[in-house]
Amino acid sequence: MSDVQQSARRHSVVVGIGPVRVGGDYPVVVQSMTNTDTADINASVTQVAALAQAGSELVRLTVDRDEAAKAIPHIREKLEARGIYVPLIGDFHYIGHKLLKDNPACAEALSKYRINPGNVGFKAKKDKQFSSMIETALKFDRPVRIGVNWGSMDQELVAALMDENHKLTEPLEAIHVTREALIRSALDSAQRALELGMGADKIILSCKVSGVQDLISIYRELAVRCDHSLHLGLTEAGMGSKGIVASSSAMGVLLQEGIGDTIRVSLTPEPGGDRTQEVIVSQELLQTMGLRSFTPLVTACPGCGRTTSTVFQDLAQKIQMHVRTSMPKWRDKYDGAEDLKLAVMGCIVNGPGESKHADIGISLPGTGEEPSAPVFIDGKKEMTLRGPNIVEEFKKIIDVYIASRYAPRNGK
Repeated sequence: MSDVQQSARRHSVVVGIGPVRVGGDYPVVVQSMTNTDTADINASVTQVAALAQAGSELVRLTVDRDEAAKAIPHIREKLEARGIYVPLIGDFHYIGHKLLKDNPACAEALSKYRINPGNVGFKAKKDKQFSSMIETALKFDRPVRIGVNWGSMDQELVAALMDENHKLTEPLEAIHVTREALIRSALDSAQRALELGMGADKIILSCKVSGVQDLISIYRELAVRCDHSLHLGLTEAGMGSKGIVASSSAMGVLLQEGIGDTIRVSLTPEPGGDRTQEVIVSQELLQTMGLRSFTPLVTACPGCGRTTSTVFQDLAQKIQMHVRTSMPKWRDKYDGAEDLKLAVMGCIVNGPGESKHADIGISLPGTGEEPSAPVFIDGKKEMTLRGPNIVEEFKKIIDVYIASRYAPRNGK
């Protein structure tokens, strides 16, 4: 574990029949969201299964119309038939109260409901429709995430706070008032849920924005002003490296301060891209910070003029792929295999030293030389691999090491 600062202990929330525990002293939980049409049952089942296989511990689905609500029980049933019990979260906007009331099978099949205070209802209908969703959650003993969003804020609250600010002798900048509106929306809604009979151990809060500094500022304040579990994430992080950097920089700061109980990296997928990428990034963020372990990490040098050969790049890529594809089996069979540290290095300058720091490391010689790579196991040189089959031989070394070092899980 890293020397992460600990914030005040927060209420833990139980989600699903597994169950997954969020908050309290439990590890930070990774979640994701489908981008299929929820009414397309087979497509949604396939994507939820892929996300769960990648390691998503909670999966959220859009429930935006009657057809989507009716699909949820069938999605749950088909997943369980495949042995997948990942908790499903219903993401509701505008008509969530009606969908839950009209589709009790959906309300029961979901493990948690996401409520957006900014569009749960407007004017006189707001409290009635919010209360209806909370009452359904109480009926089925389900937790809720009260999720405020920068792009769909409670405009009445914003206007009221802006008016109050305007009357001050020294008014604050608009950005500060907007941040306060997000926080107040979440806290006021949580208080209303408590008044309706919901326990604090059934409430998770989020205030999602797209700006890194905004997210940090808002969550620091939110963490001080409540003891509810908190979900972290940028609303629209972006595509590719931009999305990864933005999410990691914002959430990394907060996690280091002990703020955040569950996270999602909201990446815009490349056309035809793999949705599971956001799960992998979330896991790598938590693992590189020392907060959790999910899969063996491969340390690989970036390459330089000493490594113009692509041999080590090919080796690093194939070993990383071998680790990811093998991890579901390793996780099922061996206790602690996710903590394994691997190193794939490209030349003789830093390669041997880095390899000795890993549980298993391999160091290629560099540019212009025949592949001849010493292998280090637990800090000692054990052998040298040569020739065209280095990749397959190194994979076997990893497999043998895991089988011999890590105890069978549950006696398997």
